[in-house]
Amino acid sequence: LALWVPVVGLEIHAQISSNSKLFSGSQVQFAAPPNSLVSFFDASLPGTLPVLNRRCVEAAVMTGLALNCSINKKSLFDRKHYFYADLPAGYQITQQRVPIAVNGSLSYSLCVDNKMSQMVTKTVRIKQIQLEQDSGKSLHDDTRSQTLVDLNRAGVGLMEVVMEPDMCCGEEAAAAVRELQLILQTLGSSQAVMAEGQLRVDANVSVHHPGEPYGVRTEVKNINSIRFLAKAIDYEIQRQIEELENGGTILNETRAFDSKLGCTVPMRDKEGKQDYRFMPEPNLPPLILYDAKSLPANMNHQQVINIDWIHERLPDLPSVKRKKLVERYGILPEHSFTLLNEDGLAEFFESVVKRTQMKPKKVIGWILNDLLSYLKQHSLTVKESPVSSFLLADLLNLLEKKEISSTAAKQVLAELWKGEGKTPLEIVKEQKLELLQDQKELEQICQAVIDAQENQ
Repeated sequence: LALWVPVVGLEIHAQISSNSKLFSGSQVQFAAPPNSLVSFFDASLPGTLPVLNRRCVEAAVMTGLALNCSINKKSLFDRKHYFYADLPAGYQITQQRVPIAVNGSLSYSLCVDNKMSQMVTKTVRIKQIQLEQDSGKSLHDDTRSQTLVDLNRAGVGLMEVVMEPDMCCGEEAAAAVRELQLILQTLGSSQAVMAEGQLRVDANVSVHHPGEPYGVRTEVKNINSIRFLAKAIDYEIQRQIEELENGGTILNETRAFDSKLGCTVPMRDKEGKQDYRFMPEPNLPPLILYDAKSLPANMNHQQVINIDWIHERLPDLPSVKRKKLVERYGILPEHSFTLLNEDGLAEFFESVVKRTQMKPKKVIGWILNDLLSYLKQHSLTVKESPVSSFLLADLLNLLEKKEISSTAAKQVLAELWKGEGKTPLEIVKEQKLELLQDQKELEQICQAVIDAQENQ
């Protein structure tokens, strides 16, 4: 059988971290009472006009720079027409023709054969990043055969990150999205919490034989978890291969991933491709950005966005942070990934290292094997850990000074998990755990007795 080559491209919608919406002053807040955060513009009342949110533009520029994009100094807004109840205007304001950022790249790492010690770095090209509004939310009530609409989300600012079809499996796509999520969170341009719909992924999947043109692609919409993303893509690749090998054809359709069944299901076909009737947005002028060279001398800095100014203030990105952790503490590269993947774990590790005499390589063992496994077991985040970095450092100091054994240290840690506010030393005394100082004296006396007997 001839081999099949899978092709995967992603479109990712990231909700911009901003207090207000993209074109209105309405507040942005997750799980607020339905329709409590809707301005006249969001509800599309006649005569209302969009006012562009500066914070959203800065977040998109920052994200574009972090993803090695060219920032367009002039970008344009367009109307994309479609008719759903959760889009009151009958169109979405987006950037179809000239988006804010283009031609970038994202490097990500993944394990070879699930071995953390063997990692390869891959790169996916970023076609563009565009600003656009989110739609509201339709809630279907089957028992009463009615649909209710919540417009709280309508008009919330989104960045759509369009990736080129450079990936070939679910694992690659998942690794790329995870890296993007970390970058967005580091920048603060999006909280990117998938459970709250702040990062939603559409995957375009096709298969073809080597040397042949790309096959017909399907689009798997609105995947809201990285684990499900990998499963949805791998399932869809396998489904297409089986369909083609059995003499069937692949439809250019939109599918959804059913996480309970672990498969993709058809939503609607794209045969009669929807005509979005794109047109320039008449109520918004072109978006003009500047850099240090093009900034007019007499311009009020509050009125413009300076790309160079944003570039100078970019924080260390995850790849740089990982490199620094490896160089500074001599830990393994794969450990630096684990430290950064868990929110707050790298800071916890560095705090412990500062307060203990133990070598970082040994500290990492306690953090990854004991702390992290306990937190995962009890579904806790690092910030919710009952054992603070101070307490763990105190415990490791006792161990490092050889005042307690490794077995005793594990017992003390088990007590610390109870979160009763006791220090490691108090627990040692309370549990009457053997202090090694006494043990040492005993060993010396025994040795002296043995030496004396041998000399006789």
